[in-house]
Amino acid sequence: MWIRRASALLRGIRCPRRFAAPRMLLRAGSAPSSSLTSYCGSDSGFSWNKHRLDLMLGIIISGQTVIILGSNQNSVFAQDASVAEQATENDQGQVHVTGLRKIEDGSVISNVHTSKWRIFTDNGRDLFLKGKLDEAEKFFQAALDEATKGFGAKDPHVASSCNNLAELYRVKKAYEKAEPLYLEAINILEDTFGADDVRVGAALHNLGQFYLALRKLEQARKCYERALKIKGRVLGYGHTEYADTMYHLGRVLHLQGKKKEAEDLIRESIRILEEAGLGESATCIRRMRYLTQILLNSNRLAETENFQRKILHILELSKGWDSIDTVIAAENLALTLQSLGNLIEAKELLERCLVARQKIFPQNHVQVAANMLQLARVAMLNSNNLRKLKVSEASSELDSAKLLLNTSVRIAKDILGSSGMNQNSFKSSHSEGEKDRHVALIVQLQSLDSLGLLDVQSRELVEARETFEYPFEVEHALRDCISIFKEPCTRSLVLDAPNVKKEYLSCLKHLRNLATTTMEESQKSIVLQELIDEAQRIEAELLPRRH
Repeated sequence: MWIRRASALLRGIRCPRRFAAPRMLLRAGSAPSSSLTSYCGSDSGFSWNKHRLDLMLGIIISGQTVIILGSNQNSVFAQDASVAEQATENDQGQVHVTGLRKIEDGSVISNVHTSKWRIFTDNGRDLFLKGKLDEAEKFFQAALDEATKGFGAKDPHVASSCNNLAELYRVKKAYEKAEPLYLEAINILEDTFGADDVRVGAALHNLGQFYLALRKLEQARKCYERALKIKGRVLGYGHTEYADTMYHLGRVLHLQGKKKEAEDLIRESIRILEEAGLGESATCIRRMRYLTQILLNSNRLAETENFQRKILHILELSKGWDSIDTVIAAENLALTLQSLGNLIEAKELLERCLVARQKIFPQNHVQVAANMLQLARVAMLNSNNLRKLKVSEASSELDSAKLLLNTSVRIAKDILGSSGMNQNSFKSSHSEGEKDRHVALIVQLQSLDSLGLLDVQSRELVEARETFEYPFEVEHALRDCISIFKEPCTRSLVLDAPNVKKEYLSCLKHLRNLATTTMEESQKSIVLQELIDEAQRIEAELLPRRH
């Protein structure tokens, strides 16, 4: 009876859904900043390739875009914490500088106001890049005042200052202050250069980004469509700036559910970059990553594989395996291959990712633990394929998976244990350390869940035997899962973070069901029955009450 239940359970196991490694950790320590530009858009795209396992890690990625402020012509990358887009976007961006940059280099009447305008703008920019937003705001506001005095209220320099201040407010999430400044910048440019001037197009692109960040998709679409028409007429339909706005419009259409139109625009933006000799640029890679996400969502795995191989090839040549970007690209390809059933190559890539991560990060880093979890799942799938023909090899795969899962659990416990000494630190929900703990706990829960399945899978390999030892892995995993809720520090994570709570309940219920349904009543010890009862009590406490 037990074997029949276990067999039925195992046959229901399919290739895990995509597992998103904790990309949030890659940006640790970055200061929040903005996509301030003088009417040039940035190229923000999907990051982290959004792969998931059966149970998904929550991921927050901040976008990065170019900043061009005042008369300074050096473009600087800075992270934009305000455009952290849930479950999808953004990545580092680039722009080809156009618009007001030329104006600021033109003939400028030199007086005390213009000098102050330049100084205040540069000081504001420097403070902004250091994350000192309140101080930067004072300088940007002063720069706007001086531009108005020195050039007049309707001068393009005022438009530039309006844009800079608007971008700062966007980063500070003072959206009600930002929007009027964006609109004022556009009005000034339209009055000065005409509604079809390229600088108006660049300013509309910026406003589109603002609306996109607020998920005001229809407003964003209108801005991007108008900007696209202007750029196409003025710059040409093969210009990279035209492709940039086309890509962002594609993102908006994708979020609006217009998938075919979105895919066509994004593919065309990639083609323009390739024809311009930028097919191996970071910008093009980001757009290909976004496209792979669209393809994954529509289950077009073969096309996804082709793009991911292309991305990995470019990164291997340009950055090598010492770069986490290359590791992530290889991991994404491995997970696609896993879904396609190519477990051998998937395993090889994940093993290489693990070696690289162990060089890049400390041995007890959460990304190392997550990588081990992925490898263990591939080993379990491979064992399942081998169990009828090569029992010894199947058993060896399970032994490898067990070692990986136990190590993954240990690393996660170490991360949670080291932080548990200071319970007050758990109140800082926006800190990088808090994100690390969330990910560590999710990795631990998924590893415990997999250990329960591994125990069932191991027993199917010995179904010919007449007796079975008690399923300790299921019991140990269930005990560990219950202890997570009893420990104050990890309990607070479960209660305070909805994604962690969901993950915890899924793991607890699954392990309880495994312990309940895969054994006869005579095989259950008193201790295990007590664990099952405790698990049911915790589930009742966590699940919403029905009236």
